[in-house]
Amino acid sequence: MKVHYHSYDAVIVGAGGAGLRAAIEVAGKVKTAVITKLYPTRSHTGAAQGGMCAALSNVEEDYWEWHAFDTVKGSDYLGDQPAIDIMCKEAIDAVIDLEHFGMAFSRTPEGRIDQRRFGGHTRNHGEAPVRRSCYAADRTGHMILQTLYQQCVARDVTFFNEFQVFDILFDESTGERKAAGIVAYELSTGDLHVFVSKGVLFATGGYGKMFRISSNAHTLTGDGPGLLFRKQIPIQDLEFYQFHPTGIYGFGILLSEAARGEGGILRNGSGERFMERVAPTVKDLAPRDMVSRAIHAEIRQGRGAGPDKDYVYLDLTHLPPEQIDAKLPDISDFARTYLGIEPKTQPIPIQPTAHYAMGGIPTNVDGEVLVDSNETILPGLYAAGECACVSVHGANRLGTNSLLDIVVFGRRGGKAMAEYVAKVPHPEVARGVETPVRERIQALKDANGTMKVGELRTNLQQTMTLNASVVRTQESLEEALTTIQTIKKQYNDIAIDDKGEVFNYDLVEALELGHLLDLAEAFVIGALARKESRGAHWRDDFPTRDDQNWMTHTLAYRQEDGSVRLDYKPVKGGKYQPMERKY
Repeated sequence: MKVHYHSYDAVIVGAGGAGLRAAIEVAGKVKTAVITKLYPTRSHTGAAQGGMCAALSNVEEDYWEWHAFDTVKGSDYLGDQPAIDIMCKEAIDAVIDLEHFGMAFSRTPEGRIDQRRFGGHTRNHGEAPVRRSCYAADRTGHMILQTLYQQCVARDVTFFNEFQVFDILFDESTGERKAAGIVAYELSTGDLHVFVSKGVLFATGGYGKMFRISSNAHTLTGDGPGLLFRKQIPIQDLEFYQFHPTGIYGFGILLSEAARGEGGILRNGSGERFMERVAPTVKDLAPRDMVSRAIHAEIRQGRGAGPDKDYVYLDLTHLPPEQIDAKLPDISDFARTYLGIEPKTQPIPIQPTAHYAMGGIPTNVDGEVLVDSNETILPGLYAAGECACVSVHGANRLGTNSLLDIVVFGRRGGKAMAEYVAKVPHPEVARGVETPVRERIQALKDANGTMKVGELRTNLQQTMTLNASVVRTQESLEEALTTIQTIKKQYNDIAIDDKGEVFNYDLVEALELGHLLDLAEAFVIGALARKESRGAHWRDDFPTRDDQNWMTHTLAYRQEDGSVRLDYKPVKGGKYQPMERKY
């Protein structure tokens, strides 16, 4: 393995929406590199379909305070209200920034950015649904990703594409732990690259591939959180994982909430619009956790569709064909491609799919990573996007707030990092810091164990989907934990077939599985400890929300011996007090 050394002021890991927005903020100010395991325009932001909310009032009266209320209520009151206020205030400028960057939003006849309804977004504090989601047909994330990448190219941002980050470096020469760079593996050559840097920002996305049915791409394996977790940096609120109600049956591929925003209806096997029973005011546009549980209940109580009654329908057949063509082109194409169904005339079989991590690397509103319950900042280390937890989503994210999160906090994190690295000296990093990574890679190549990575990953995904998904119990979570800990022991006996240097995905997937196992274990331990139901964390054995004991964020630490320790910190309140979530 050849080793290459690089020196930068700032390094951004990940080239999705958050990483690219941060790169735009630092470009031209300090010497910056973006390290990404994929070509930037293949990042998972491109799979986001429905929209990005902002109280523009282009179509209906709206105010950022209404948006903030909906976000707090949608979070089941676990979101930090000061951070939510910032996101909802800055949403308006964030959309206008994208427009000025050249973003191809869908437009009203008057030429304004068009807006549509989305789940959980209401006017006047819950009175009725509101048109708040700014969108580009059902390709909003794709258009944002392309727009931000073009802006990075125009600013001469330096990209290192198809580099997998295997380690983070710290400088402790002054007695204080500071970020000092990363070690990355170049997929095309097998070489190691050491990037010495004053600041590092992680924007690596989620970890949905710990589930079998998931809308996430194969690359979303928790690389950023998993790497920092092994460095004794806590991960926050792992037990809160969102299941999107409308994944294509059997595949999990996302059919955006935009379909329901345009008037799509959820129906059970007998054709009943069951969401009228669950959320009489907003019906199919209830928050995702509520809709996913409602679908789960219909299936469990025998009202599903199909031979096994294990799915329900998303019905678009009552919508004008020209509306489907104009507003939902990708969704309708997915139904035709994967199910052979014509959505203009046939309802689409759907099931909840693992979609989004509300938890992640703890940060403040400037993207600075926090390492304990006292919110101590680790200098030079930042995170933004789905891999981070600000926390604006709390126990349940509202649709469209993810694209908003990456743009608002990607910008804030990039700005804070640029200011920090401009005033600190370069860190001291000795030659040979890549040795642990080199030894780990070589050990995997030399191993002659009996276990295969793919088999272990499948076992993990199956137990997480069966025992720790939409509905959980003490028994199911304990079964998941036992299985995960068994797989972790088996992981020590893995072997990879590919011993080569060029695009060795056997090696990469082995390391990714290690991250997924660590995060899944902490996820389940946190879920076992939280004896209440809140947002996406639903315990059948504790079916009520307990604000007296559990208005707290979970912090999971990986100990030196590999065990998991939990700590907690209070939720930051504001003007909206917890109340029953009625829609």
